[in-house]
Amino acid sequence: MTSSSSALESILKRDRLIVIAGLSAVSILAWAYTLAGVGMGMSAFEMTAMGGAVGAPTSPVPWVPVRALAVFMMWYVMMIAMMLPTAAPMLLLYTALARKRQARARSEIAAAAFAAGYLAIWGLFSAGAALAQWVFEMSRLLTPMMQSTSALFDGLLLLAAGAYQLTSLKQACLGRCSQPVGFISQYWRSGTGGAFRMGVAHGTFCLGCCWFIMALLFFGGVMNLYWIAGIATYVLVEKLVPHQRWLSHTAGYALILFGGVILLRAVYEA
Repeated sequence: MTSSSSALESILKRDRLIVIAGLSAVSILAWAYTLAGVGMGMSAFEMTAMGGAVGAPTSPVPWVPVRALAVFMMWYVMMIAMMLPTAAPMLLLYTALARKRQARARSEIAAAAFAAGYLAIWGLFSAGAALAQWVFEMSRLLTPMMQSTSALFDGLLLLAAGAYQLTSLKQACLGRCSQPVGFISQYWRSGTGGAFRMGVAHGTFCLGCCWFIMALLFFGGVMNLYWIAGIATYVLVEKLVPHQRWLSHTAGYALILFGGVILLRAVYEA
């Protein structure tokens, strides 16, 4: 019995190492590609430095299919870099349970299917974000350097993001996104197809939790490394801290206050 338990523990440890190695490799590649500029013609460091520079281009540029695809890929790679590490606890627990219920080879395939379902949801978000960026650029609310041009837009975006932090929908999604045991016990599905559907469900809850926070990139600069790193860190911490409601409410009130100050300043200077 002891020998059997040791063997199982050894297998589970090996599975965890495989999952961690896979997540780390994908996340590192996504972060490296993000820092390199995700195909936008210059590195993220250069875009961060040029974002508010005098002389930076402000007129909209044509959104030909190649540019639209590049913008979508920019968002998608960023979402992989920012969100995949936060799914690690869920994937590790899922892999351990899947290993006990099915053959090892199938459990690894199922774990990959779970991750694919999770990332598929963020792919949909990225498509929506790219479309929103096109609308904002054509409306001259964003520059081609993906920086906001309107204090009114900034203030309203911050107010809306702050208000969403206080909603019951935000808290419900955060609870399901950040509690692996509860999620798996409620949404468990067998097989590779079931794993993909579980990944889609988990991604949907995480999207419901974080989408407005991600939208703040339109305020801080879509390719501004400070905002990318700051938002990624906040999302990770919000999922891990024990008093999540306190943190999300505090962030919500801070965003509302910040947005209100920006709006008042805009009215005063008008």
